[in-house]
Amino acid sequence: MASNPVKILLVEDDELFRLGLLVRLQQETGLEIIAEAEDGETALDFIKQQPVDVVLLDVGLPGLGGIETCKQIKQQNPQLPILILTSHSQKPLISKLIEAGAQGYCLKGIVAEKLVLALRSVAAGASWWDETATREIRSSIAASQSQPSTENLIKSDHPLTGRELEILSLLAQGKTNQEIATALYITPGTVRVHVHAILHKLDVSDRHQAVVLALQKRLIKNNAVLEE
Repeated sequence: MASNPVKILLVEDDELFRLGLLVRLQQETGLEIIAEAEDGETALDFIKQQPVDVVLLDVGLPGLGGIETCKQIKQQNPQLPILILTSHSQKPLISKLIEAGAQGYCLKGIVAEKLVLALRSVAAGASWWDETATREIRSSIAASQSQPSTENLIKSDHPLTGRELEILSLLAQGKTNQEIATALYITPGTVRVHVHAILHKLDVSDRHQAVVLALQKRLIKNNAVLEE
């Protein structure tokens, strides 16, 4: 029994680029671009009228702009995944996109197969950040050294235990289960149990998404020391 196609709203002001995306993505089984928009205002109006599964959003939009459009879409539809597609990769932009609630980020030079995979991933509830963005996210965690890093966790209204917050902070540093186990003097199996609990409590499907969500909700500080 065939599953329903992923309904995509394509928001891109460059007509030729938008047409190229439309032609390429319509070749994919299970993906359907049900509407196009040239600006954020049009996109927001459409979403109010008709449900979509994922928004493929350009950042450099006229009028409202991509980041503000992303924020307003997430305010109105917190569960609607947004995949950013842009030609820019500056660190401040990536940080703003995370804060705005984007689930994924791809540069416009991405090969079509990876873009298709990214769309399917965010539509399924996972996050997708390309290698450039992932490096920037991790470096932003390590960037702020102006405050003492003896306490990387800050208080917030959340369901996580102290131990789970410790592990989440180590996940943000890119630590493996074995490295976390060594650091906390527990077994890798115990780490797996805690990681599973973290994903469940935060309602995310992977570690990377948990870290991004934790940064958005300020469950962990951005001054965790990244150890390569």
